Amino acid sequence: MANRTWLRLAASLLLVGTLITVVADILHPAGANDHVEAFTTYAASASWTAVHLAQFVGMALILGGLLVLFFALDLTDGAARWVGVFAAVATGVTLALTGVLYAVDGVALKQAVQAWASAPPEEAAIRFASAETIRWLEWGVRSYQDLLFGSALVLFASVIAWTARVSRMLGVVFGLAGLAYITLGWLIGTQGFAPVGEVPSDAAQTLLVVAIIWLLVIALRMRAPTTSPMAQPVAS
Repeated sequence: MANRTWLRLAASLLLVGTLITVVADILHPAGANDHVEAFTTYAASASWTAVHLAQFVGMALILGGLLVLFFALDLTDGAARWVGVFAAVATGVTLALTGVLYAVDGVALKQAVQAWASAPPEEAAIRFASAETIRWLEWGVRSYQDLLFGSALVLFASVIAWTARVSRMLGVVFGLAGLAYITLGWLIGTQGFAPVGEVPSDAAQTLLVVAIIWLLVIALRMRAPTTSPMAQPVAS
């Protein structure tokens, strides 16, 4: 069985991180591949820095929850443990990419679009090209972040289905969420934030929320381990 205390901590971190991320995504200014429209909206946003900081915190909590899940599954030895180790490594790399992503998106892009919006006419084209370059860098980092995050989820799903420390069907849901994130990462890398990515994005987020709530229910319903009473000493 999984470790009850660690499992509850993992589920709690995942849930809190998801709630923060959902709220931050709702507050994020709209904007996709129409860069003139998007950059104008971004430059005028007063909440940009706070929203992206919240997105980073939420994602960091989600990834922290996955790392705790590795310990909660209590993988002692064998091939399953090695798969779990690779899942934890993929999670750690995703966290590093997340930091880079929000440094590019939350800081560099904001400065670039503000410089473009306030530039004199003779500098506007250069400033716009600079902002687009940062936007494309954001695409690249986001693409690899989603690919790694999806891979981590698939690896954790494999361990769950393999070992049955928790419900195998929960592993299936985690795996489907991971595949959706991998698909999203590929689409962002090839087409940017195009409408075609909305379906895998919505599917990935929905499946992940379902998996996290299911994991929390399992953790809360799990009973504390019982210890057998000590044997009474035999009278001599």
